[in-house]
Amino acid sequence: MLRLALACLLLTTAAAQADECDGLARQIAEAIGGKVGRRSGPSIDIRMPGAIKVDLTCRAEPIVQASSSEAQPSATFFNDLALASQIVIGEPAASVAPIIARAHATSLAERRKSFVQQNGWSASCYTDPASSALRTLCSVGRIPPG
Repeated sequence: MLRLALACLLLTTAAAQADECDGLARQIAEAIGGKVGRRSGPSIDIRMPGAIKVDLTCRAEPIVQASSSEAQPSATFFNDLALASQIVIGEPAASVAPIIARAHATSLAERRKSFVQQNGWSASCYTDPASSALRTLCSVGRIPPG
């Protein structure tokens, strides 16, 4: 009986987290002009026109990431990621955007993944100028408590 109660509790908790993640994905899609796409485990694709790909991963804390096939993505890439980040972490897009830009610039200059922590959240960027598929990947999310 106890096992059944624990199983029900776990399923209820997982369903609530999935609903929250689906809600965040819908808000992000609306804000950046995309459509909620396929869900794969804890990740939800947000379909966008063009070369920018956005997805939301919900684990302990949600993380939004954007990828581009360009080493120097357009302003739209950074604007969309900042708007999505505002929804995920609750910080104004205008505050998040320069942190993402700094992480990206550091990644390009130092040819490594750049990680910037700020007020309980973080932004990271990885840029590979030699790749033909993925050139830039940036993400923003709250730092899990612990």
